[in-house]
Amino acid sequence: MTTLEIGIASFPVLLTLIFLRVPIGLAMFLVGLFGLFFATGTFNMGFARLKSETYSTFSSYSLSIIPMFLLMGHFATLGGMSQSLFKAAEAWLGHRKGGVAMSAVGACAGFGAICGSSLATAATMSQVALPELRRYGYAGGFSTATLAAGGTLGILIPPSVVLVIYAILTEQNIAKLFLAAFVPGLLAAVGYMITIALYARIHPDRVGTPRERMPYAQRWRAILDVWPVLTVFLVVVGGIYLGVFTPTEGAAVGALGTGLIAFANGGLTRHSLIESFMTTARSTAMIFFIVLGAAFYNGFLALTQVPQELSNYVVSLGLSPWMVLTVILLIYLILGAVMDSLSMILLTIPIFFPIIANLDFGMTAEEVAIWFGILVLIVVEVGLITPPVGMNLFVINSMDRLTPMVETYKAVMYFVASDIIRTVILVLFPGITLFALRMMY
Repeated sequence: MTTLEIGIASFPVLLTLIFLRVPIGLAMFLVGLFGLFFATGTFNMGFARLKSETYSTFSSYSLSIIPMFLLMGHFATLGGMSQSLFKAAEAWLGHRKGGVAMSAVGACAGFGAICGSSLATAATMSQVALPELRRYGYAGGFSTATLAAGGTLGILIPPSVVLVIYAILTEQNIAKLFLAAFVPGLLAAVGYMITIALYARIHPDRVGTPRERMPYAQRWRAILDVWPVLTVFLVVVGGIYLGVFTPTEGAAVGALGTGLIAFANGGLTRHSLIESFMTTARSTAMIFFIVLGAAFYNGFLALTQVPQELSNYVVSLGLSPWMVLTVILLIYLILGAVMDSLSMILLTIPIFFPIIANLDFGMTAEEVAIWFGILVLIVVEVGLITPPVGMNLFVINSMDRLTPMVETYKAVMYFVASDIIRTVILVLFPGITLFALRMMY
């Protein structure tokens, strides 16, 4: 077999290991290691890469942003910020039909601005919002579907761990990617609220009763209660875009700020501090091992020239760039039903990005890279709520065992439809994604 054929043959092997429930990081590492052996006839290169790749991967300055953002999310939870966000959103939206569900989405968007993890956002907000949704008579399936969809805002609204990984893989500016994600993130939140309003019209018996309308004085008081979230967000994001500090430094400042707020609110004790560090360490270790496995596998693919040959083949077909992009996004939607977001990004970006980079969309190379990154982030986000293996669906349903999973599946398809419509809009009108970026740079 030629090295190219060995590289192509590695894909079914890798997918087989994944379906056999071998951890994705270990699967990519093993396929990369043995792939190098079959391609070169010796383990020397594999063992040499094991030494060099491990150091170069884990010593990356950019990767240090991940544990900082994860720690910031833990501290934000301990500081009671999720409760204040939900109460503020409920004060303004709770009196509408479906308003408590809209409040949950709004709170998820706010929490996503200080937490870069979708699963963490979904799990945290469900603890706050599920009891309220039950209290006002919302159907279990619709409640869990709403929180699962709202949780995806955790990776779409900056900061986002997935965007950081994408930036590292494609050598793009993290700050510019964060900026470009804002408008699509807001569109997602608004789209989910519109979806809830439409669902309330179609199934009025499943959205319970609206809560009483609150006086404006109480509404503004609820807004004032979220000042810690606004402060942390403005300091971190403002500091990054004003050039006061780098994204990594901004993440550290955010972690420190949320930690101080949690301490002031009494949520950060010696025990909870140690637990936060341990949880962050475990999550970081998992992510870093997946990154290492992906680096090993991607190095093997580079040796076999699979990405380059695939890119040349697609270009030679003469297909329209938009057709190629559509096919790639459809592949992501299919993969999203069976894989988690981080695994998809690490496995596919080294293959798909060179293809997109060689196509002419009438934009600069940097704009294409950023626009494609946001589109990928969105379809990966859809995968988190797409049956049968949407990770957010399992997280939320594990917290509401009285609701059958099939009921969540039925209700979440309304939100999936909203995501697909938004994706089509952002594909057809790239300027929506690039608007903030072009204004700032």
